[in-house]
Amino acid sequence: MQKLQNVPRILIAAPQGRSGKTTITVGLVAALTARGVKVQPFKKGPDFIDPSWLTRVAGRTCRNLDAYLMDKEKIKASFATHSRGAHISIVEGAMGLFDGVDVEGSGSAAEIAKIIQAPVILVVNCTRMTRSVAAMVNGYKHFDPGINVAGVILNNVARSRHENMLRASIEKYCDLPVLGAMPKGKQYTIPDRHLGLVPAGEDQLLHQAVERVAEAAEKYLDLDKIMAVAAQAPALDVETTVPAALPAVKRPHEITGSSQRPLIGVLMDRSFTFYYPENLEALYGCGAELVAIDAINDASLPGVDALFIGGGFPEVMAGELEKNASLRSEIKRRIEQGLPVYAECGGLMYLGRTINWQDKVYQMVGALPFDVELTQKPQGHGYMEVEVHRENPFFPVGSKIKGHEFHHSKVINLDKSKVYFAYRVKRGWGIDGCRDGLVYKNVMASYNHLHALAVPGWAENLVQRAGEYKMKNAKCAL
Repeated sequence: MQKLQNVPRILIAAPQGRSGKTTITVGLVAALTARGVKVQPFKKGPDFIDPSWLTRVAGRTCRNLDAYLMDKEKIKASFATHSRGAHISIVEGAMGLFDGVDVEGSGSAAEIAKIIQAPVILVVNCTRMTRSVAAMVNGYKHFDPGINVAGVILNNVARSRHENMLRASIEKYCDLPVLGAMPKGKQYTIPDRHLGLVPAGEDQLLHQAVERVAEAAEKYLDLDKIMAVAAQAPALDVETTVPAALPAVKRPHEITGSSQRPLIGVLMDRSFTFYYPENLEALYGCGAELVAIDAINDASLPGVDALFIGGGFPEVMAGELEKNASLRSEIKRRIEQGLPVYAECGGLMYLGRTINWQDKVYQMVGALPFDVELTQKPQGHGYMEVEVHRENPFFPVGSKIKGHEFHHSKVINLDKSKVYFAYRVKRGWGIDGCRDGLVYKNVMASYNHLHALAVPGWAENLVQRAGEYKMKNAKCAL
């Protein structure tokens, strides 16, 4: 059914990465939310970490919009569906506005802006720049006539004289409003590490940084003018066909055991935080009930019929994961009994024998015959495409699966006599540059992160395997 959506919206972009658009976006969302504005956040690209912060400050689940993983109609449908009830939708871009996977800009933030017809606000890092800012802004304003660059936010402004020169240059030569000027200062930076920002759920002390950024946004950004720019967005004609929002994932003590749905356990704690909400919603929509398992603190598994272990930073929490020997032992035992398990990146690391990080070796589940070593440089970074070439629990042979990877870890000491690879890597790195998707019994573990809107059969197949496992156990109990 076609619906006309009139959603006030903007896309926050920049000439290049490290310009400060994440800090500006988080601050803007937080400041508007503090005013009582209902903000729906979105993130361009496959990132997990920025959305965790945007979700936290908005009080609404951030969604990813990605033109490599999703087609245009799914992007519009997701945007319109999740913008319902919001006063404004704010999309944080990635890299530079026009940076994509090819010279045509495919998969860029600009492509997302075109698909959802969002005005663009350009965040410019003004370090060591005055009048030249006008030349840069004009280049972005006129590069693609299909993009509406509707305003500029100045970042890293040194002092009032610097700001006045920047504002005057843009207003004279670009005919664009300056919607704010954020001063230079480390206090306006959210801490990061090797994969970007630290996830929002990992360290409560980091929320002080967000509070400072929100206060600065209220003080230094023109929130009323930004709302006015968002209101200029035209109506959007869409077909809303995305999964319904997931009810809260239950904890083990909330599971009654009376449900006819297969029960899928999802490791959700400070180690494992990389989950697209659409993936969980797809599992629920295909008939599963979901239970959150804390790999650090839960001593045992509930009676799950499958496990989904997403990515995160198990290396950072490796000492705490190692201490929970009872859960690790039970997961290994259940895998040997045939429990279906789908694991991505951090989940793959957790299922191996050990994690070697910062010259220390930590014991992990040991269900898969390899060790993991952390490195200084990324081992795989960017979009992936894999082709399924061997039988496995979750995908038909011949399937092509798009996803992405971003990992500083590598698999070492792999005993290939006990496992095999289900994927041939067509784009990306995977486990060894050519292969990914280790299979052992009913386990599939890979570095490839997939999105349910790009791979709709994944959720259906995982739920089916869980249902078969549940039925098998029920028969054995008779």
